Amino acid sequence: MQILQKFLKEYSLFLAIFTYFGIEHFEHMLTETTIGNLLGLGILFFVIMYAAMSVAHHAEMLAEKFGEPYGTLILTMSAVLVEIVIIVIMMMHAQSPVLARDTIYSAIMLDINGLLGVAAIIGGLKYGEQPYNVDSSNSYLAMLLVAIGIAMVLPRFIDVAHHDMFMMFNVMMFILLYIVFTRVQLKSHKYFFEYETNEMVCDTDDICEAHVEINAWYHAAILIVSIVAIGILAEILAVFMDNTLSNFGLPLAIGAVGVAIISAAPELITAVRAAIDNRMQTVINIALGASLATILLTIPAVILVSRYYGLELNLSLTPIQGMMLGLTLLLSMVNFSDGETNVLEGFLHFILFVVFAFLLFV
Repeated sequence: MQILQKFLKEYSLFLAIFTYFGIEHFEHMLTETTIGNLLGLGILFFVIMYAAMSVAHHAEMLAEKFGEPYGTLILTMSAVLVEIVIIVIMMMHAQSPVLARDTIYSAIMLDINGLLGVAAIIGGLKYGEQPYNVDSSNSYLAMLLVAIGIAMVLPRFIDVAHHDMFMMFNVMMFILLYIVFTRVQLKSHKYFFEYETNEMVCDTDDICEAHVEINAWYHAAILIVSIVAIGILAEILAVFMDNTLSNFGLPLAIGAVGVAIISAAPELITAVRAAIDNRMQTVINIALGASLATILLTIPAVILVSRYYGLELNLSLTPIQGMMLGLTLLLSMVNFSDGETNVLEGFLHFILFVVFAFLLFV
């Protein structure tokens, strides 16, 4: 009975179902006019964002249940699944070889410069400096350097005749990298991704309380259903987005940013809350962990999908994208080397995000 009462409060899920049937019924009429396309795009974007917030809520419940670093791993995996679903659907619809690349690039810029920048500014204004475990940032950045270099820089220097073979090689390498890194994160070097505070509730024997009142099965089930609902709505969103971009002559990169915003919404909400609560370790795990998961999981997924459906795929960064990612990683290595964040560090990352947004229209 209690679970039923909780389920009846899943308003975002019911709204997603209602929206699907409503848009499905009026889709043909809406796509015939510019106003109709904008209306359909706006409604779907809002509903998907609302569903993404539900994903964030249930991922936070699981994070509270299992603690760090399991919590942020669940959240980043949920966001990456949303991203993969939407990218695959839009790839099949738009038939663009660079959509996946632009979306992955946008997601990294949004996570590191947007999400982390805003969180560091908010936390810095409230607390001055916010501590975290420097071993975590070093581990994430080292992995990001290797993964981005292999998947998005190296292909530019490889003969076109060997691209397919190299991409399949990348699939195997990235799956291996993710397995090894996840084992390090959850087992052998779990303490790299934790930062102990004095706010943990423990008993007289220093054993911290488990959140037994949180029903993990319920939250996991609703989280999965919400991701499926987002995927179904994204298939219709792709139609309205493609029409709208064509009508206004906007680049497809704008659509890629929209996908990145949808997938990053749960992380952004959680990261801001963590910064306000002085939990910068959670912010670091979310921002850098999500960027790494985007590279190591999304790239193999889009490679396999493009190969299966015979779609053309180009993951090589443009010179501007390479320069922006290089600046982002270089700035991150300088800023995240002392175990504390402040307003200035957050502001510098946010400036890079503003430049990224400006370059979309240049």
